[in-house]
Amino acid sequence: MLPFDQGLLLGIIALSTTLYVTNRLPTEVTATGTVVLLAATGLLTPTEALSGFSSTATITVAAMFVLSTGLMRTGALEMVTIYLGRFANGSVRRLLLLLAIVEVPASAFMNNTPVVVMMIPVVLSLARQFNLRPSKFLLPVSYFAVLGGTVTLLGTSTNILVSDLYRKAGGPGFGLFDFSVLGVIYATIGTAFIIAVGHRLLPNYSPLVSLLDGRSHSTYVTEMVVGVESKIAGKLAGDVFERIALNNRPQPPQPIRRHRRLRSSHPAQDTPLRTSTITLLEVIRKGYSYQAETLHGLFLQPQDVLVLSGTPKDLHLFQQTNQVRIATVLEDQERTETTELEEQVMEAVVMPQSEVIGRPVSEVMLNRRFNVKVMGLQHQGQQQLQGLRAQRLEVGDVLLLRGKTAGLHMAADACRLLLVEGIESSLVRKSKNTTALIIMGMVLLLASVTEIPIVVLALAGAAATIVTKCLRTDEAIGALESATLMLLVGTIPVGLAMEKTGLVMTIVDGLIGLIGTSNLVLFLAVFYILAALLTEIISNNAVAVLLTPVALSLASTLHVSPLPLLVAVLFGASAAFMTPFGYQTNAIVMGPGGYKFVDYLRIGFPLQLIMIGVATVCIPLFWPF
Repeated sequence: MLPFDQGLLLGIIALSTTLYVTNRLPTEVTATGTVVLLAATGLLTPTEALSGFSSTATITVAAMFVLSTGLMRTGALEMVTIYLGRFANGSVRRLLLLLAIVEVPASAFMNNTPVVVMMIPVVLSLARQFNLRPSKFLLPVSYFAVLGGTVTLLGTSTNILVSDLYRKAGGPGFGLFDFSVLGVIYATIGTAFIIAVGHRLLPNYSPLVSLLDGRSHSTYVTEMVVGVESKIAGKLAGDVFERIALNNRPQPPQPIRRHRRLRSSHPAQDTPLRTSTITLLEVIRKGYSYQAETLHGLFLQPQDVLVLSGTPKDLHLFQQTNQVRIATVLEDQERTETTELEEQVMEAVVMPQSEVIGRPVSEVMLNRRFNVKVMGLQHQGQQQLQGLRAQRLEVGDVLLLRGKTAGLHMAADACRLLLVEGIESSLVRKSKNTTALIIMGMVLLLASVTEIPIVVLALAGAAATIVTKCLRTDEAIGALESATLMLLVGTIPVGLAMEKTGLVMTIVDGLIGLIGTSNLVLFLAVFYILAALLTEIISNNAVAVLLTPVALSLASTLHVSPLPLLVAVLFGASAAFMTPFGYQTNAIVMGPGGYKFVDYLRIGFPLQLIMIGVATVCIPLFWPF
């Protein structure tokens, strides 16, 4: 039976982990509560409980957020990607290769989240240019960032955290390129799998926003609901609409084809005339979306929501002729009929650190603040049609918004939403992109050739980014992702408490008893798999904090070098490929790519197996026990 203090600590860890996973409370609140509990229960002194605030890992990660955002705001990476995209020539594999060539090196030195955020509009623009489906590229964009983050110490906050914990335990820590050889092998093999095989496992979805690219400026998008008395109820969509969006853009009118029909309650003379002026973009039925090739043979049913594109006059005529009603939109606490079509409709992805995370849609107040209405919500790949007002928002959720262009952009800036649109509207301060690249280059150069601590160099780079006006001061403050930083603040003292209460040694003894000590490579493989599976469920930083002290104590008990086990933690904690919530970049691309949970498993599971094999074989070669 566990001693009382170890049992109490396990209870605190279980409670905080549950809250982190379920998002019942904001990450900042959960982290603060964890610090308070550790101090209030006497497991740690107040100074020890607050040690996360003064950790060099926390400060370094904060500075890197500023540096990465400076590169994103100046569009330095986007221009390179667009230039290389010209050589893709419409080939999926070639475009994936070019994206990897840009993104993997960028993610090696930048925080992964800004890299993925800036790449989403680039990918959508390139996909539109070559008439390709964004779903073939957006999840690889996240995976490329994850793989690139393993190449250097600055690639991800997890690397910085493990190095800091190792240094505090009396070790030398890790240098900027100490595990780069394995990182390059790891990223190369993972990238090769995605390009050669993985893209075939990806779905062929076409999100609503990509379907709109072909429409003219004189047309608008709205939603209409098929009622029981609608003339189109029971009819084939292909018989009602000559224009159905296929291959990312509306198709020209096609000849009427004969289909076997469902029995309809409407007399034959009520059969609607086939419309050639309106494009059917999507049909939403009971939370599921039907698009593209699935639409022609789909029988329309009462309560189907039709997403239509056309001129205001044509949409109004279609509504009156076929007895369908305009769908409702959410105006803060109430729902109201949509009577205006002269507004823009746009999808917006909920980003990490958004103020709307954890709040019901009805409390976001977008209409009152920005005159922007919520038309719909996509959560984990499914449209949310029921209980929209009460739905709590999470990272990666997609809001379908309606409003004036200025209001949409103000809402996006204020609430940290990513408007899913073309690259042409995402670039800012292009004149500063060279300056931002020079600043980042100097930080990396000095970290490589001098003994100046990386935390000092990162802080100097962050300050230079503001002084040179690559970022305004308020933008630099906004770049500090409070959830990530507070997660470090809340988890760093947990690792200290594990050592102080003896929980680490209890876990070590359990592992030795379970696996034995005769085969250290097997031990390493199990340790890596444990880290990889945990990071699919909880934060990679939390996994690092929990397993790093275990790795150090395990090495001490077995009288072997701690480096193989620490590297296993580093790479395992970044190997989040199988779930949308394992890594926040996976969640960010879910909405724009239209992915479902099973899509992550389909490509992520074989990729995870390959990475387990690479780690098990290569780590002992480079860091012998």
